[in-house]
Amino acid sequence: MFLVLILASAQAASKAYATDIRPPVRAGSFYPADRHELEQMIDHLTRQAQKTAVKIPAAKSLKALILPHAGYLYSGLTAAHASLVLREKQFSKVILLGPDHFVGLANGALCDATAYQTPLGQIDLHADVQKLRRQPHLFQPNLASDRQEHSLEVVLPFLQRYLKGFEIIPIVVGPTHIRRFADELDPLLDHNTLLVVSSDLSHYLPYGEASRRDQETIAMILRLEAHKLSQTDNRACGLVPLMILIDLAQRHSWQPLLLHYTNSGDTAGGRSQVVGYAAIAFYGDPPMPNNTQSIQHFSPEQGQSLVKLARHTIMEKLGRKVDESEALALAAALRHSCFQSCCGTFVTLKLHGQLRGCIGNLTATESVVKGVRQNAINAAFHDPRFAPLTLSELEQVAIEVSILTEPQLLEYRDGTDLLGKLQPHVDGVILRKGYTSATFLPQVWEQLPQAEEFLRHLCQKAGMSPDAWCDPEIEVATYQVQYFEEHK
Repeated sequence: MFLVLILASAQAASKAYATDIRPPVRAGSFYPADRHELEQMIDHLTRQAQKTAVKIPAAKSLKALILPHAGYLYSGLTAAHASLVLREKQFSKVILLGPDHFVGLANGALCDATAYQTPLGQIDLHADVQKLRRQPHLFQPNLASDRQEHSLEVVLPFLQRYLKGFEIIPIVVGPTHIRRFADELDPLLDHNTLLVVSSDLSHYLPYGEASRRDQETIAMILRLEAHKLSQTDNRACGLVPLMILIDLAQRHSWQPLLLHYTNSGDTAGGRSQVVGYAAIAFYGDPPMPNNTQSIQHFSPEQGQSLVKLARHTIMEKLGRKVDESEALALAAALRHSCFQSCCGTFVTLKLHGQLRGCIGNLTATESVVKGVRQNAINAAFHDPRFAPLTLSELEQVAIEVSILTEPQLLEYRDGTDLLGKLQPHVDGVILRKGYTSATFLPQVWEQLPQAEEFLRHLCQKAGMSPDAWCDPEIEVATYQVQYFEEHK
């Protein structure tokens, strides 16, 4: 049966071709190609899965899932356990990571199409894929992978049946630097995003040996022991995606929960050589209440606490010890409830008056403290325009922290009307067209005080023509900030 599936898959793969829509290459082999038959099969598996009682953590939010990707006769029951934790419209974005089975990739293959097609319909790629494509050393299109790889495609019909109406960031992953890969995904995670890792467990071991090894592997995942996963061969085909997930889970204190385990010897195959499957959910703290209808005002002293937080975070990343008494005083100051409010934040680094890094999040996805910590690391080490900050530069760099209001769409008729509605030195501006977007903080008005000049440079930053802002199809949003410069 395994050989039949492999041969059928190879025939289906030969039908794939370069197009704006990535067609299904495993429909008719791993799962039914007919929509009605596929829906019936998933619904049947779902009814079976829902007989399994799983206690969901109270007052927690689903953050990630591990699901298998074999033929539905083999792993479909385990995959259907996603129905226990997913509901319609629960997430609008899914980051989907799966292993490379065929090409021999290094790093990540990010599909160059605009959508995936399955028998259940089309799934558009999310606009955030453009952010990853700015890192071509980690994320490149690979047509050979699109034509053959099943690890992403096989999971999608289950997500379509349970979630409905979501967009995807589909990445096939080969050997890579785990921490750096996770660093690029981390800013894309918010309360509307689900991270899904597609992975089977051990392959082609006798039933008893496979069961023992798979239980060991599951225990390592539940304990977030990524280092142990790689110490023994044949634990999981999605080893690298699993290690990326565990890295992110450790950062955000996600807690894993086993939903189901089985292997092919339990479902549709013999027991001399089996493949293992697990469904595991990861839970974390729910999103905090959105307190950004008006700007969260911080006192000058509180603003300096945020600047110190950014500096201490960078110091620790570089291995520079923070004075213990100063660290304790900062920790005490940060206990104030205002620092737990949800606001967009930016961290800007300047060296000798020149920009040295600037990264942030425009929307309120996490607390101010978490946002400043994350953006300090990203501004110092992951701004693609600059090399990572060095220890020698740290003493000379000046840090600025910005707290943002929630961006609001700006309605305008044409370019002239847009110029009249912008508030120089007050508004931060976001320009967006399709997958392309860019922003300038209000501080940029100091260098570009004329609205037309400001917009021309912002268009160029977004990779658009300088006069693109005159196009009424351009989406414009504005926000305001409270910002704090470092007092040394």
